[in-house]
Amino acid sequence: MTKRIGGARRKTRHIFMKGFRKKGKLSLTKYFQSFAVKDKVKFMTESSVQNGMYNRRFHGKVGSIIGKRGECYKVELYDGAKRKVLIVHPVHLTKLK
Repeated sequence: MTKRIGGARRKTRHIFMKGFRKKGKLSLTKYFQSFAVKDKVKFMTESSVQNGMYNRRFHGKVGSIIGKRGECYKVELYDGAKRKVLIVHPVHLTKLK
């Protein structure tokens, strides 16, 4: 077998980069936000927090909350026709209206 080069954050310098006005300290409101079951959320990585981060292929996608595990949330989304469940920290999620 060939050896894999790089990890989960490979080639993410620009995709996870914060905007010019978003840099600085992370707000605690975003860190401790809560969601209810069936809420629609968008995956937007907070690059200053590495724990509870998802794979980069799901960046910008939309899913729905199906449960909670510890301080993270179980989020269901469809990758093509396949259903996937990710466990994501709430700092990486944005609630859709």
